[in-house]
Amino acid sequence: MIKILIVDDESIERELLYKILSPDPLLEIHQAENGRLAVTYASLYDVDIVLMDIEMPALNGLEASQRILADKPSCRIIFITAYSVFSYAREAVKLGAIDYILKPVDREDVQRAVKRAISQVEAERQLKAMRPREGTCMEEDEGTDKTALMMAKVKKYLEHSYMNYDLSLDSVSSLLNISPSYLSCIFKRCTGVNFLDYITNLRISAAKEYLSDPFKSASEIASMVGYDSSSYFTRAFKKNTGLTPTEYRRQAGGGMHR
Repeated sequence: MIKILIVDDESIERELLYKILSPDPLLEIHQAENGRLAVTYASLYDVDIVLMDIEMPALNGLEASQRILADKPSCRIIFITAYSVFSYAREAVKLGAIDYILKPVDREDVQRAVKRAISQVEAERQLKAMRPREGTCMEEDEGTDKTALMMAKVKKYLEHSYMNYDLSLDSVSSLLNISPSYLSCIFKRCTGVNFLDYITNLRISAAKEYLSDPFKSASEIASMVGYDSSSYFTRAFKKNTGLTPTEYRRQAGGGMHR
């Protein structure tokens, strides 16, 4: 069961989101009409995903999300925003949101964002299930098959979570309750690829897809694939492909750019 909290000060908007998501019997859906209630309900119901409106009186969506993530860093935040605050939403992603949806919301956009969030939650749960039993040592209890299975689940987790700013060797090893150096060693041994290089490859691959959309700027794409700095994204992209994002878009026939 995945627990979802819908937060919006407009009841019509909340009901619309509820109607989009409620047909899924595996979702437990709660609603909050303001940021303060959102913080309370997120903790009370131990929610996995929050669909959060940004523009709300008193405690806005950004402030509420900061408090929720401080209490439960693994919670997935999806921001809902109007066109007028689109750039504001990009800043929201930097605070820990995994996605943002523009109002008026589109059913497919909502379902796609929630599906991705669910994939992240499930992948994280699978990783935690791979933790060694209390009192055992992973090095002594691993076995080739178990190690291969763990690395397969790590790869799946990275493929669903590459867009998260806080994704790192430390964060993943913490989920597994093993040391970062040990994870780095067995990841390279099992996949043939350095852990950080694997994440970079996922991000650059996703960025290439986004660059086919002429209406997405390089800075937007940077935030969408997990970079909090557009200049760092450009350097990483050029190191990986030999081209800047703008050059790649032009060469790939992506059309206009901003």
